[in-house]
Amino acid sequence: MKIKEKVQQIRNNKWVKFSVVTFLYLMWFVVWARLWWTIIGIPVIYDLYISKNYKKWFWDKHLALKERNKTYKSIYGWVEAILFAVVVASLIRTYFIEMYVIPTPSMERTLMVGDYLGVSKVAYGPKLPNTPLSFPFVHNMNPLNPNQKSYLEWIKRPYRRIAGLDTIERRDVVVFNYPEGDTVALRDPQSNYYQLIRKFGRKAVEQQSKIIAHPVDKRDNYIKRAVAIPGDRLEVKDGIVYINGTPEEPIPGKQYIYAVYTNGKPLSQKVIESLEMNPEDYGYYPQNSVYQMMLNDVNVERLKKMENVVSVERYLDTIPSVDVFPHDTTHYKWSTDRFGPLTIPAKGTTVKLTPENIALYRRIIKNYEGHQLEEKEGKIYIDGKEANDYTFQMDYFFMMGDNRHNSLDSRFWGFVPEDHVVGKASFVWLSLDKNKKFPNNIRFGRMFRCIK
Repeated sequence: MKIKEKVQQIRNNKWVKFSVVTFLYLMWFVVWARLWWTIIGIPVIYDLYISKNYKKWFWDKHLALKERNKTYKSIYGWVEAILFAVVVASLIRTYFIEMYVIPTPSMERTLMVGDYLGVSKVAYGPKLPNTPLSFPFVHNMNPLNPNQKSYLEWIKRPYRRIAGLDTIERRDVVVFNYPEGDTVALRDPQSNYYQLIRKFGRKAVEQQSKIIAHPVDKRDNYIKRAVAIPGDRLEVKDGIVYINGTPEEPIPGKQYIYAVYTNGKPLSQKVIESLEMNPEDYGYYPQNSVYQMMLNDVNVERLKKMENVVSVERYLDTIPSVDVFPHDTTHYKWSTDRFGPLTIPAKGTTVKLTPENIALYRRIIKNYEGHQLEEKEGKIYIDGKEANDYTFQMDYFFMMGDNRHNSLDSRFWGFVPEDHVVGKASFVWLSLDKNKKFPNNIRFGRMFRCIK
């Protein structure tokens, strides 16, 4: 017998097929995913390849019926195709890669509105769903009824992440579940619920709208850059981020709001188009001959060299606000451009708790790590016991958008827990400009670009 025939004979052997499929199944679901209960699938594999009772009692009859009945064959063909597509796509989205689209300009110019991204789940390890019973390929709200959840909470699983290829590093562009997306006012779902109650009061908001709560994996997805990782000391001085006392490394796409003063002669349309800005990224005030523009360093230098430009001045937000984390202007007079210093919590580290600093850790203790927290008569109680310190159970990250003056990020809602991390933004596979018509709306120069 020839070698080729022997190889073919081995490949066709039912025990070889059973062994290979079982090995792959165990490595994927039992070892990598650590879903020990999935070991019950081995008898199913055994029947498919060895005993074949399923084939004898169902599959052969099913094939015979398909031969006799054309209607059955047509309907079942569609059912099989849809089920196969849903199962395969769900496995890919859960364990390997998922597609996202950029809806807001918070990451411009690194990422543009209309960029379609491939987000790697294996980079940091796939996060297994907390609520596995959900409408396929829909995130948190039912597309047929916007006031109804797209998932069932009959099964709730604790946080579990499979081993990944790497950990989050500074400068990584990360997709994560929005931490303050745990509660949503359905009448105004795009607004931050906690900002609404700070502005109007909890009673007024709850009287005006139905309030719903989302588990971690069903909170809206955000994308930002990790500027600080667990244990880092972060501070923002006049808009410049300092990590452990050192200015952050330059980010080519980073931009701020600038006032561009001219000598009375406006910028030409050709110049504005060359800056590649969205219409909402700039405004012109002819009475003062000044533009307000979102600009990166490259465009700032270009404008400074133009004859009709008198000066280019960056805007600074220096006014403390209750909407800036930790929402306590008595003890923390922080703004978006003057923020910190702040140490990012790391798993296993312990901090002293005081009435002055509890605002920094309140959401961590209550919302993210699930403890009962009480504050009364100047004392702090965790799970009914007086506490003078607290040890963190998870790692946390500080995320910021590259469009620093147009980004809802950690400066407003604080730390991102590790269990909220979805994956690493890896590449742009398609980019569409919403302000142009097809085919001019396709940004060919941005397609298949790695994200840095």
